[in-house]
Amino acid sequence: MIGLRDGGYAAEFMADVASRIANRVQLKTDGLKAYLDAVDDAFGGDIGFAELIKIYGPTAPGAARYSSPACIGCERTAISGSPDEKYVSTSYLERQNLSRRMGMRRINRLTNAHSKKVENHAHAIPMYFMQYNYCKIHSTLRVTPAMQAGLIDHAWEIEELLALID
Repeated sequence: MIGLRDGGYAAEFMADVASRIANRVQLKTDGLKAYLDAVDDAFGGDIGFAELIKIYGPTAPGAARYSSPACIGCERTAISGSPDEKYVSTSYLERQNLSRRMGMRRINRLTNAHSKKVENHAHAIPMYFMQYNYCKIHSTLRVTPAMQAGLIDHAWEIEELLALID
């Protein structure tokens, strides 16, 4: 979902997530307060929900304008249910974000290839994820993620992906 980080978008996003899940899950979010009500409204407390808030150190003297301060720790807080603390992590999501930024210039930081229209951005992101999951063979899996999940029986060619577009 593309939108602002506010209560309205958080509620819409969490309702969409809840509608796609058949079993009880564990959910982790960052410290955005809008998620507190949104998760409760969408899942009704039937979820293991935790927040992971990163703690950053001071910005190094003379650091470049766009340098991020170092992450010096994380604070994990159980919000509802009984989330398993060892799974309260953002590692997989952060890796996915890095892969997405590296594979799609339009969302790279500080680039002239960014999406100039939100509509173009909204179309490019699902195209990237379809290609990533259905066409690209991953070296660790030796198949596509969709093949590993049993959704397809062969790696799709780009033409197969494009055939889905109206």
